[in-house]
Amino acid sequence: MMVSCASYKQNIMFRSTPEAQPEQFKREAASVDKNYQIQPNDLLQLDVFTNKGERIVDPNPELTQNAVAATTPTNVFNYLVESNGLVKFPMIGQLQVNGLTIRQAEEIAQKEYAKFFSDPFVQLSFVNKRVIVLGALGGQVIPLTNQNVTLIEVLALAKGLNNEAKANNIKLIRNERVFQIDFSTIQGFKEGNMVIEPGDVVYVEPIRRPFTEALRDNFTVISLIVSLSTLVVVIRSIN
Repeated sequence: MMVSCASYKQNIMFRSTPEAQPEQFKREAASVDKNYQIQPNDLLQLDVFTNKGERIVDPNPELTQNAVAATTPTNVFNYLVESNGLVKFPMIGQLQVNGLTIRQAEEIAQKEYAKFFSDPFVQLSFVNKRVIVLGALGGQVIPLTNQNVTLIEVLALAKGLNNEAKANNIKLIRNERVFQIDFSTIQGFKEGNMVIEPGDVVYVEPIRRPFTEALRDNFTVISLIVSLSTLVVVIRSIN
């Protein structure tokens, strides 16, 4: 039992060390909002409309609904940004988009599609931006469908902090940096509610119950000891 109680924390991940708490935590948490930049291995969804996006507005749908139904493709295609930052779109071919925001890439694509269509309107969106949530909330992959998603929004999408979660010990792993965040206080929330970046890992440490977990982990041994003790008592009572 003593050995078990000493080892019940074996499944805790991402233990903090003094070196893992960077000095720039507050600056990172208070950084201004920014748009995601396109990177290699991103998946982009492309939509192209003519006449400055007239079909999106479509003030007279009764006049165009049949034509739209006949010409609108039913399949949605995603386009991979290659390791060299190039992405290949229909008709216009390859574009260099590495490091650009979605809006900047849309402007470049619109200029290229203007060679084929009248006043094109281009919409691009990310498909595979996501953050990983581990720990007390279970293993979840949360898609980042919006720009500038904050940590509290990610936790809400993961169904919030349950009774098994430590609100004062939330870790955010970003590349080689680890930020330890305390959401148990208002001040900790203000300082730690940072903007999430794609690829971040959020780990919420679970609450440990040493005695209960020790009993669970050693249930077989305890049952055997109880059974042997009962047998000894029975034998002695017979004698």
